Amino acid sequence: MTDEKKPFHNPFGALRDKLGDLPDGPAPRPAPPPKGPARAVVRMERKGRGGKEVTVLALAGPDKIGLPPAELGRWCRELKQALGCGGAVDGELIVLQGDLRPRIGAVLDARGIGRVTIG
Repeated sequence: MTDEKKPFHNPFGALRDKLGDLPDGPAPRPAPPPKGPARAVVRMERKGRGGKEVTVLALAGPDKIGLPPAELGRWCRELKQALGCGGAVDGELIVLQGDLRPRIGAVLDARGIGRVTIG
């Protein structure tokens, strides 16, 4: 007895030859810019931290209220990665280690913040 295998029958195999005959589809839409909070206030603090500098960031949504804790945690994690620093969420504020005022404005603009106030 010989162990011959039958060829695999693919009902869609003939369609592969027809791919070249298809017209081009619609052009892809450009990606919208990321939508972030409406406003961010950035300031540098040293008080009560043993002389260490930290950058404090307050994000406000469209209703002039702070973001929910889960959203603040996500923003904190992404800002730490983008700026290469440590940080944490403290109540309704994001506290980043070091004086990041010169660099944080460009990062927040790229993330879709409407207005950035650096003080």
